[in-house]
Amino acid sequence: MIVAIVDCGSGNLRSAAKALERAAVENAIAAEITVTTIPEIVAAADRVVLPGVGAYADCRRGLAVVPGLETALREAVLARGRPFLGICVGMQLMADRGREFETTEGLGWLAGEVVAIEPADPGLKVPHMGWNELTQHRPHPLLEGIADGAHAYFVHSYHFRLGDERDLVAATDYGGPIAAVVGHDNLMGTQFHPEKSQQAGLRLIGNFLRWRP
Repeated sequence: MIVAIVDCGSGNLRSAAKALERAAVENAIAAEITVTTIPEIVAAADRVVLPGVGAYADCRRGLAVVPGLETALREAVLARGRPFLGICVGMQLMADRGREFETTEGLGWLAGEVVAIEPADPGLKVPHMGWNELTQHRPHPLLEGIADGAHAYFVHSYHFRLGDERDLVAATDYGGPIAAVVGHDNLMGTQFHPEKSQQAGLRLIGNFLRWRP
């Protein structure tokens, strides 16, 4: 199995790669984890992971600047139906658009837009940073073995406001509801960082490696 971690220039890729490698070993899954910007590798991958940190527009441009990369991503994920996992801004890029400092068109894979977190409690600081509980809204293979109320690690100032609530898998609360896990068909995304979320995160990554949507 080839797992392509798409490098959109946002950094933080080694920690994601190490978590995938560890989950593969712990679950006895033969997987080749590769960080890449090469369109041919992405198009042929058995699974695709898109991590992202920093600004939405920068990550989006990071995909667009590599000739053929976005086309390869669509080929693997949309045309061939390969399992896809977006992490943090990588999840947000599935939206129709992002509104971080400027309006930036997203991949348009899930309806909705990325907007600033505006906690109802003025005492809550933005960015939302640290551990928070996950409230599961519907069962999903990626959450198998993860208890409702499990904690995950978040670092973000913007969140995915879904256009279709059926795409919500799990939420967290930070002065209001925030989409923590989203999904539709072979598309999945986590607002939190599973590679930093200890056992719950490793379990989710292991589930992703076994997942057959």
